[in-house]
Amino acid sequence: MKKEQSVLSVNELSVSFPDAGGFIAVNKIAFQIERGKTLAIVGESGSGKSLTALALMGLLPKNALLRGDISLNGLSLTSAKNWESIRGKEIGMIFQEPMSSLNPVMKIGKQIAECISVHQSISKQEAKKQVIAWLGKVQLPDPAEIYKRYPHQLSGGQKQRVMIAMAMCNKPSLLIADEPTTALDVTVQHEIIKLMQGLQAETGTAMIFITHDLGLAAGIADDVMVMHKGEMVEYGSADEVLKHPRHIYTKALLSCRPSAQQKNRPLPVVADFTEEAPVQKTEYKNIVRTETLLEVKNLRVWFTEHRNLFGKASEYFRAVDDVSFTMKKGEVLGLAGESGCGKSTLSRSLMGLLPVQSGQIIFDGKDLAHIAASERRVLSRQIQMVFQDPYSSLNPRMTIGDMLMEPMAVHGIVPKKELRKEAERLLDIVHLPADSMKRYPHQFSGGQRQRIGIARALALRPQLLICDESVSALDVSVQAQILNLLKDLQQEFQLSYLFISHDLSVVYYMSDRVMVMQSGKIVEAGKAEQVLKHPLVDYTKRLVNAAI
Repeated sequence: MKKEQSVLSVNELSVSFPDAGGFIAVNKIAFQIERGKTLAIVGESGSGKSLTALALMGLLPKNALLRGDISLNGLSLTSAKNWESIRGKEIGMIFQEPMSSLNPVMKIGKQIAECISVHQSISKQEAKKQVIAWLGKVQLPDPAEIYKRYPHQLSGGQKQRVMIAMAMCNKPSLLIADEPTTALDVTVQHEIIKLMQGLQAETGTAMIFITHDLGLAAGIADDVMVMHKGEMVEYGSADEVLKHPRHIYTKALLSCRPSAQQKNRPLPVVADFTEEAPVQKTEYKNIVRTETLLEVKNLRVWFTEHRNLFGKASEYFRAVDDVSFTMKKGEVLGLAGESGCGKSTLSRSLMGLLPVQSGQIIFDGKDLAHIAASERRVLSRQIQMVFQDPYSSLNPRMTIGDMLMEPMAVHGIVPKKELRKEAERLLDIVHLPADSMKRYPHQFSGGQRQRIGIARALALRPQLLICDESVSALDVSVQAQILNLLKDLQQEFQLSYLFISHDLSVVYYMSDRVMVMQSGKIVEAGKAEQVLKHPLVDYTKRLVNAAI
């Protein structure tokens, strides 16, 4: 590949932090991208992926030291001073979380028009025309109406389309997409990828796609670069790297992803490949019993949308609409569906966090939907939740020890003098050291925080754990560790799980049975093999096809 053919050429790029003992976060990486081509950068959190992107955008922290050469269309960016004229015009960027990237008090149209006006000498009327045209190009319904809306009035997928329009409205030479589809449903993810590829073909933009999803990288990239601890460990064509990996780390990442062949067996983790004597793992036993643990009958959870002149509800949004199912003791019941289908509303109603319009939630012979609050409090400790984002669900001002001991003290799980010992036992169960007791949430990695969330859920000795997208934001290697942990705990404590996820490979791996939810209703249910390998309903078929 000739250098002059490349839109972007990176040579010997290093990022270090002199005030942190000279820590080298990115170490002498080199790659090139041609017009209209896509390079996927894959690796775990902390591998240097995002720092590489920030270096290309001129957005490194002030205490970072940059070395090496970055050339865009033959012009050096390493010592560029006029970044305001480069960002948005020559290089566009799409971030992982659009809500934190969009101004919440500024209308969508005005935000995109501002990007256009900064780099193009055109009138406000012409800028508005261009914005509406771009909103149409990213396939948003009624672009003129979307122009007038605020970010909070759009869905996650719609906000990400707005970010794509904003990043591409000046037809940049290079587009950097940093985990742009991680939190999206498989169908929305599929649509966003197709949209980005279509716009790329139209404009000839070169793209860097940063992801920890190797399956996604295989579907979108021409070339793949694998990063590990700041080093580039493998680089080549997507077919070469992902189908015939040479480096042991790449092989490990590919093996960590749940597959049909691994069902009922512990997932491989990176340590199995990098350590000389990996721990031998046995297959998981079927512990599903005949006794019913939970029975939900005709459950409805509605929210008021409109009220009449007398303040009485006249229209309802039916978030959960006449849902019925049962769970056996020791069973893992998967729940899949797109955002807004009612999955999280259903789980929160089971936890008693949302009022029930009608129906029954029968647990341990009692109807949780229609019992006194005091009785509900006693029973509710038997149902606990592991959340998607452990950081936002952990109190940043409490030590881990206090966080674990407090609920046990409130519910009288163990005598007061045994609280500390029990908290240390919980940490040991989730493979965290005892000195974690005196540390705070910010002092742990994402995977470690998820382990803390699991330990906290186990503190009340529940029979049922609700896992609400509890592994969706984790790297594949950390995800494998957490899934193995959940399976191990299920075997040891005879737990039942309601496992909610938009990743169908994870749902299939974890679940005995699966329910598929659409618009507040269960549209298909059955054994995991039948529902996800041989779906009967068109909606389920669409979800499965989008995940391939």
